[in-house]
Amino acid sequence: MDGIVLGRNFPGCKRSLQGVSASVPPCPLGVDVRYNLIGDVGGYYAARLLRKQLNLIYLNLMFNDIGPEGGELIAKALQKNTTLKYLRMTGNKIENKGGMFFAAMLQINSTLEKLDLGDCDLGMQSVIAFATVLTQNQAIKGINLNRPILYGEQVRTRRDGCQCNSVSINEGAEIDVEEESTVHIGHMLKENHCLVELHVCKHGIKNHGIQQLCEALHLNSSVRYLDVSWLSVVSNNIEGEGLVALARSMKTNPTFSNIYIWGNKFDEATCVAYFDLIQMGHLELANTDVEPFVVDGRVYLAEVSNGLKKHYYWTPTYGEAYSQSPNAGFALVPVGQHL
Repeated sequence: MDGIVLGRNFPGCKRSLQGVSASVPPCPLGVDVRYNLIGDVGGYYAARLLRKQLNLIYLNLMFNDIGPEGGELIAKALQKNTTLKYLRMTGNKIENKGGMFFAAMLQINSTLEKLDLGDCDLGMQSVIAFATVLTQNQAIKGINLNRPILYGEQVRTRRDGCQCNSVSINEGAEIDVEEESTVHIGHMLKENHCLVELHVCKHGIKNHGIQQLCEALHLNSSVRYLDVSWLSVVSNNIEGEGLVALARSMKTNPTFSNIYIWGNKFDEATCVAYFDLIQMGHLELANTDVEPFVVDGRVYLAEVSNGLKKHYYWTPTYGEAYSQSPNAGFALVPVGQHL
C-alpha cells in the first residue's frame, strides 16, 4: 500500500497535510501524521482530506492535539466518506462532545472497519452511545474505547429505578455508576455479531460488569480478542470471581481466542483457572499477557510481553515481529483488501 508519512514533522505538518488533501493519487493511500501538533486546524485539513481523497483507506492522526472541534469536523466528514477503512485518533482529547459526533457518524458510515479512540477522554454518555449504535452497525470489526473519563459514586440500582436504552439491571444488583457503560457494552455484544476486536481498558470494570460481558460472550460468536487489561497503577478492578467467569467463557465460546487481563486483581482461583485454560489448550500463551508459574505447589500469574501495547505507539524500524499477537497494537484484525 502506498503511503505518506509525516510523523513528528512539527513545523510543516499542517502545510503538508493541506497539500496532501489537494492531491488524489491513482492508487489506495495511507496517510500517517502521528505525533504532530496539528490541533483543530489540522483537524480541518484532515476532514478536507477525507472529503477529497477518494482512495484513502488508512489515516493515522494519533497524538495530534486535536480537540472536540477538530473531532467534530473529522466525524462529519466521515459521514459522507465511503473509502476509509481504518482511523486512529488515539490520544486526541476530543472528549465526550467529540465522541458523540463519532458515535453519530457510525449510524451513517457503513465502510469504516476499525476505529481507535483510546485515550481520547471520552465520557460516559459517548461510550454508551457507541454501545448503542454498534447494536446496528455491521461494518466495524474492531474498536478501541480505552481510558474514558468515567465519574460517579456507588449507587444501588433496582429494576424499578433503572431502564437505560433497554438495558435493565437485576433487582438488588449494586453497581458503580462507572460500570453503566460496561452493562451497555454487554448488551451490544448480544446483538452485534460482526465485532471481532474490543478494547475496554481502564473502564472501572468490576465483577458485576464483567459478568455482563461474560453473559454476552456466551451468545456472541464473532468476538475473538478482548482486552480488559491496563498496564498502569490504576486498573480495571475485576476480581477473582469475574476473572474466573471470563475463563469459563473461553471454554464455552470456541471463537474467543485472545484475552488480556494483566492489572486486575488475581486470587488463587483466578491463577488456577488460567493455568487450566492454557494446559487444556483453550488459550495459547501467545494470545494472552499472563503466564502461570508454580511456587511451593501454588499457581501464580506473571506478566509477559505478549500484550497489545507492545507496539501500540510505535513499530519496529526493521524486521518482522515474531508473531502477530505480540505485535498486536490494535492490529490483530486485518481490514480492507490492502491492509
